[in-house]
Amino acid sequence: MTKNKTILRALAGETLPTPPIWMMRQAGRYLPEYRATRAKAGDFLSLCYNPELAAEVTLQPIRRYGFDGSILFADILLVPQALGADLWFVTGEGPRLSTITTKAEMEALKPADAIHDHLAPIYETVRILSRELPDETTLIGFAGAPWTVATYMIAGKGTPDQGPAHALKDENPEVFDALMERITLATIEYLDMQIKAGAEVVKLFDSWAGSLQGTDFDRYSTEPLRQIISALKARHPDVPIIAFPRGAGARFANLHAATGADCIAIDDGVSAEWVAEHVQPNGCVQGNLKSSHMVTGGDALVQETRAIVDALAKGPHIFNLGHGITPDADPENVQLMIDTVRGTRG
Repeated sequence: MTKNKTILRALAGETLPTPPIWMMRQAGRYLPEYRATRAKAGDFLSLCYNPELAAEVTLQPIRRYGFDGSILFADILLVPQALGADLWFVTGEGPRLSTITTKAEMEALKPADAIHDHLAPIYETVRILSRELPDETTLIGFAGAPWTVATYMIAGKGTPDQGPAHALKDENPEVFDALMERITLATIEYLDMQIKAGAEVVKLFDSWAGSLQGTDFDRYSTEPLRQIISALKARHPDVPIIAFPRGAGARFANLHAATGADCIAIDDGVSAEWVAEHVQPNGCVQGNLKSSHMVTGGDALVQETRAIVDALAKGPHIFNLGHGITPDADPENVQLMIDTVRGTRG
C-alpha cells in the first residue's frame, strides 16, 4: 500500500521527483462546498461531531484538487471539551472555554483515559474516511500540542501573546504542570484511538510554540512532543508522526532528534534554503509556502512555489503552507500552486 502513497514514502525518508502535497486547513471556509455543508450542520461544533458531515468536508478538497494527503476535519479544542471544559464558539471571534487557573478547576477535569465516549464521533469520522478515501491518499489524524491547548484552557480564548498561560506557568507551576501532564496523557490516548480507527499519520500542532523562550521552549514544547511521540511509537512503531512547533526559528534545526518526529513541519519564518541546510539532513520536512500567496496568487505564487520545491529537492519533502490556508483564499490559487508543484503550468 505504501508504494502508492507518496506522503508515506516521503515520511519514510524517500526523496521523490515531485513532492507530495496537502494543505493545513484544506477543508475550510475558502471552499463554497464547505460553507454549504457547515450550514447544513448548523454550527462548527455540530459539524465536528457529525461523522458523516465531517467526513464529507474532509473529502471535499480531495475531490476538487487531488491532494496526496487528507487531514481529519476536527478541532484541537475538542480534547479540552472531552476533559470537561465548556467549549463554545462566538461568531466572528472564535472559540471560548471555561478557564482552568486553580487547583480546584484542575482537579475537576476528567482523567485522561475518560475522553473516549465524548470523542467517539471523531473516531467514527476517521473510520469513514479510511473506507472512502482514494487508495493513493494518505489519511492524517491530528491533535493540538499540550502548550498550545493549555494556552486556550488557561485564558479561555486565543490571546495575542499567550500571556495568561505564561503567567500561570510562572506564578502557579503546580497547577500549570498538572494541566500540561493531563493534556499530554489525553493527547496520547486521543491519537492512539485515531490510529486504531485508521489514521496512517498523525500530526501535532504546537501553534503557539514560538512564544516560549529559552529553556521554556525545551520544557513546554519539545518535551511534551517527545513524550507523546515516544508513547505513540511504543504502541504503533510504524505510524509516522509530524510535529509542527510554529515559530521555532533556529530551533527547528534539532527537532527531529529532540522530539523523535519523523517529519518537522516548517512555518514561513525561515527560508527553504535554510531548511535544506539545517533541518532536512535530519529527516523529512514539510512546508513552507506563505499562506498569503493563496490570496494574492499570480507570478509571485508560482515563483515562490518553484523556489521551495527546488530548494528542498535533494531530500524528503512534503509540500505544504507555512500555516493554515485562510478563509479569504481563492480556490483558483490553490489549483495554481498544485499545478506548479506538479509541473503542469508555465
